[in-house]
Amino acid sequence: MAVARETMTDEQRKSVALEYLKAFDNGGTTSSGHSILSLFADDAQVWFPKWGLATGHDEIGRMFGDVGGTIQEIVHHYSHFNWIMTGTDTFACEGTSHGVHRDGPWRAGVPDWGAGRWCDVFEIRDWKIQRCFIYLDPDYASKDTDRYPWLADAD
Repeated sequence: MAVARETMTDEQRKSVALEYLKAFDNGGTTSSGHSILSLFADDAQVWFPKWGLATGHDEIGRMFGDVGGTIQEIVHHYSHFNWIMTGTDTFACEGTSHGVHRDGPWRAGVPDWGAGRWCDVFEIRDWKIQRCFIYLDPDYASKDTDRYPWLADAD
């Protein structure tokens, strides 16, 4: 990771994370019309469940293409975000979303055990995302129920 050169406040780091999440809702394009990859440091790392760890713009772009290729639409619920700011470069954002996956639609809370709840852990320095680990259930359409016996009677 790059050496820090510019001190950022929690609110400034939060603004970079918001721009990243809004870019997903906008098909991978930031509010200034750039690729979502422009928000990442050259040697950034992103982790996504069932995909693994991507390092650098090329791998992160491939990951976003693989995962994003399964999602037709996504909307993050910004007014419900829970920010866990630490006063350091590392912080978390917990939230909900809804959208349409190739396997079907999802909405946080429908069903209660289904997809749509997530938590991202960010490390942001010098106005760039250095690290983003994404924690969520990648079974957006809630089809993977056979392996979980407690879901047999759930709706």
